[in-house]
Amino acid sequence: MSFTDKVKNEADELSGKAKQAVGRATDNESLVAKGEAQETGAQARKAAEHVKDAGKDVRDAFK
Repeated sequence: MSFTDKVKNEADELSGKAKQAVGRATDNESLVAKGEAQETGAQARKAAEHVKDAGKDVRDAFK
């Protein structure tokens, strides 16, 4: 995962958390749901990149 991808995912995750906090503070369930979806998407992308990196490590171990 490139550094820019890591920064984008982290920013997206933090933005999702902020949306959730604002949504809870304003009693806006829609905003809370959007924030949760955004945070989950960022976490999924991070997890996929970790799997991808682990696969590269395994491949490199057998070279």
